[in-house]
Amino acid sequence: QGVLVTGLGTFAMVQERFHGEEEVYVVRRPVFRLDIDALRLQELAFPTVVIPGDVKIKALNYKWLSRATSFPQHVVEDCVQETILLYSFQLRNRQRLAFAFKDIGVLSCKDDVLCMRFYYDCVTGLESKASRIALLHT
Repeated sequence: QGVLVTGLGTFAMVQERFHGEEEVYVVRRPVFRLDIDALRLQELAFPTVVIPGDVKIKALNYKWLSRATSFPQHVVEDCVQETILLYSFQLRNRQRLAFAFKDIGVLSCKDDVLCMRFYYDCVTGLESKASRIALLHT
């Protein structure tokens, strides 16, 4: 399952197979595929992330966010979009700020490479049996 945050990118959980010495591990791990207009980020590099076609992607649920925060839905939508616009504006103007996502990770830029670094608990929460393998490949 995945969530599309329009103008920013897609968060998803993918399953991958890794071959150990004696067995094959199927590991679930989080990924993030950036979707900020590449023209705005010409001088930045970012990893190419492939989300398999069988992963169901849903748009960010503004209705749920509205209920969870007690703000009207249009206020939540405007706040999310303005935050994304501000972040992309800062990147374009060479301000390399980190963008933290509660319980998920941090989108940060180091040495002109923009990438998502997932929190330990986010990765291990998805995968209990092979969490070390998931951590190594995230």
